[in-house]
Amino acid sequence: MTDASNGLETVTRAFRVAYDGREYAGFQRQPHAETVADALLEALADHGVVQRGDGATHATPPGYAAAGRTDAGVSAVAQTVAFEAPTWLTPRAFNGHLPGSIRVWAAADVGEEFHATHDAVRRTYRYHLYAPAVDGGGSTDAARSDPEHAVDDDRLRDALARFDGEHDFHNLTTDETGTVRDLDARATRAGDALVVELSTDGFPRALVRRVVAAVRAVGRGTADPAWIERLLAADPIPGERGVGPAPPEPLVLWDVRYPDVTFEVDREAARSARVAFGERHRDARHAAAATGAVRDRLFSAAEEE
Repeated sequence: MTDASNGLETVTRAFRVAYDGREYAGFQRQPHAETVADALLEALADHGVVQRGDGATHATPPGYAAAGRTDAGVSAVAQTVAFEAPTWLTPRAFNGHLPGSIRVWAAADVGEEFHATHDAVRRTYRYHLYAPAVDGGGSTDAARSDPEHAVDDDRLRDALARFDGEHDFHNLTTDETGTVRDLDARATRAGDALVVELSTDGFPRALVRRVVAAVRAVGRGTADPAWIERLLAADPIPGERGVGPAPPEPLVLWDVRYPDVTFEVDREAARSARVAFGERHRDARHAAAATGAVRDRLFSAAEEE
């Protein structure tokens, strides 16, 4: 293709985008808030790919669409955006005008009719739930020092298994349509965390975080496993018996699959992304170490009393 406005060769290209969502008000553009989409379009304006506007008024390139609208605080490793792009716009070039919290690391040239939202056949989210293990045989040190977050893995996995398969999730979302989904649900222990992985073709609003909140309550012993069946029942559930969403920060859009699309990793872009996210991880660990030290000092002071 050739862009008649400037004579540049263009192609419909899909980009894999990783971002740390903690400092953004979600992916989708919105007035008076900084979003991931704003930063992407600002970068395209800096590159001269789109017309510059004022904040959320930046123009979008032809065919622009994204795989999903992650909420405020939610991160991604495989968010996918596609649009008609100049052939020179590689992931590493894209990154030249992006902040370190957003990195493009792979791309695929696709057909002109490709749509990043509608053509996705599978989306996977991973929620990194801080949940020290406790079971009938005893507790870990972390579970004993932080009982509020400790869970019984068997109870949590039993609750999660009840969400597996096809269900109407209308009691776990504010969406009024598209609530019937065939969900794959599993959890893997990783130290003091349980990684809850949910996959389906598309997710109703806040479904992942509400599922995590529900299974965490069962794992902690503050809810009965039968409650899960009530959440999945046809009758609307009263507000006082419902479940609110778990915090967004531990949630990551992990993968988005498209039929017959193979993304090519830009190794230089991927390496720079690893460095950028390594620095952010280091900074977060340093902050956690400081607040942990304050907590431990206060714990010691309370014990002395």
